[in-house]
Amino acid sequence: MEKLSISDLHIVLVEPSETQRKIITNLLLNEDVKEIESASTIADAKKAITSHGADLIVSAMYFEDGTAIELLEFIKEQTQYASIPFMLVSSETSISKLEEFKQAGVAAILPKPFTPLHLNRALIASVDLINHDELELELFDVREVRVLLVDDSRLARNHIRRVLESMGLKKITEAENGAMALTYIKDAPFDLVVTDYNMPEMDGRELSEYIRFNPDTAHIPIIMVTSESADSVHMANIQQTGVNALCDKPFEPTEVRAMLAALLGE
Repeated sequence: MEKLSISDLHIVLVEPSETQRKIITNLLLNEDVKEIESASTIADAKKAITSHGADLIVSAMYFEDGTAIELLEFIKEQTQYASIPFMLVSSETSISKLEEFKQAGVAAILPKPFTPLHLNRALIASVDLINHDELELELFDVREVRVLLVDDSRLARNHIRRVLESMGLKKITEAENGAMALTYIKDAPFDLVVTDYNMPEMDGRELSEYIRFNPDTAHIPIIMVTSESADSVHMANIQQTGVNALCDKPFEPTEVRAMLAALLGE
């Protein structure tokens, strides 16, 4: 299958402000995007997507008929659209509101205003999600790597699974929290654990401590996926549990590819 480049993308731009639509459109054109379809409401965006499809959705957060989370969930809940990357563009600074998008599997979050560099990185991350480029490992057949994916958000698990599958990882077992993950770890061997931090019953820190300090599982590499800031108290505690790598949400393919190459190539 021929790989898409940024210039090949058909983008649905969802923005209520005509001025902002023009600004973002011009920035996209400067990135060599040639096909941009605009919508000013959630309803119009859904019509555009169902009528013509999309390679990428670039959306503001607030609209007269709802918020972008409704559009994101509409996409992720339907098989034919679930793999479309979603880029949020917003001046929102509320951690809880942005967290909702991160948990739902947004590909990138851009602040308003954003720089061309921000946009280029987000477009590259989105294209990486679309293009399947198998990871090459010296010590493993990537298709045989056994991954345990742990996250209490089904939408987040779906997003992370798609990123991993795009790199050739096919043997992925999902768990909703650390307690469920432990039952799997006790019954079957794994080569890699990718876990969220904030989860009910048993969080990612507790799960990581069990894995690292149990002789039967201490060798398993652990990637912690979190939206916590790198200098937070939680992150300092996590790093003491023996987590091999910390990955921000959104779960970006380029960053993850480098982590996997390092962890599974050792």
